[in-house]
Amino acid sequence: MSLFGQDRSFLHALPAADRRALLAEGAPRRYAPGEVMIRERDTSAYVLALLSGWSVVSVGTERGARLILALRGAGEVVGDLAAVDRGPRSATVTALGQVEAVAISGDRFRRFLAARPHATALIMRQLATRLRSADVERRSLASETVLQRLAARLVELAERAGRRAESGTVLELPLPQHDLAAAIGATREAVAKALRLLREQGVVRTAQRTVIVIDMPVLVLLAQGRPARETRPGRPGRQERPGRAHPGAHSSDEQPPPV
Repeated sequence: MSLFGQDRSFLHALPAADRRALLAEGAPRRYAPGEVMIRERDTSAYVLALLSGWSVVSVGTERGARLILALRGAGEVVGDLAAVDRGPRSATVTALGQVEAVAISGDRFRRFLAARPHATALIMRQLATRLRSADVERRSLASETVLQRLAARLVELAERAGRRAESGTVLELPLPQHDLAAAIGATREAVAKALRLLREQGVVRTAQRTVIVIDMPVLVLLAQGRPARETRPGRPGRQERPGRAHPGAHSSDEQPPPV
């Protein structure tokens, strides 16, 4: 499962002349942290080309919660599905921090694609990647524990948006616990419990809106659904003890202990 798009974003994959031509079709927009950029089920059709910052793509659930589908950053476009098929918005896009973008009308975006078959191919590849990711996500929700899904998300965030520090890998995206929960389809309480287990194992350290990955090899093992018996090279393997983190022990249905 992946929160991120392809390694090479749509704008960066375009030839420089085409990229300039596309951006010239729109108007600059700036969004404050937490501001809704695109709203689910809205009938607007503009496309946002992201120039800087990060945004969160999410959908509402029948229980009134939200599920985070993806993170989109500089060089990517959002809102392209509604522009292509002219249907209602399939998700909400919210600024995670300060975001700068260019808003392009659906008509202009479609004309741009019609005149450039290679750009159309890039959009189709992007949509196919998102569809495959959604299939993997459904399988993950059905077969993996909360701890395993959380470990996989943390590994991905560390690899794609992490900063190396003396203490470990600092996740640069300030996702609070409720957003981490929404990113793996779990409750906030279940994520808090899984994070506590990871802290007790010495795998991560947490602070306000900050996660530092201390033991990446063990986190990768947990993400793969394997027992966390192995540690970094040169350190003796730690034996699992009752209450320690292992991938098959906890599910989203479990209730956290009293705090």
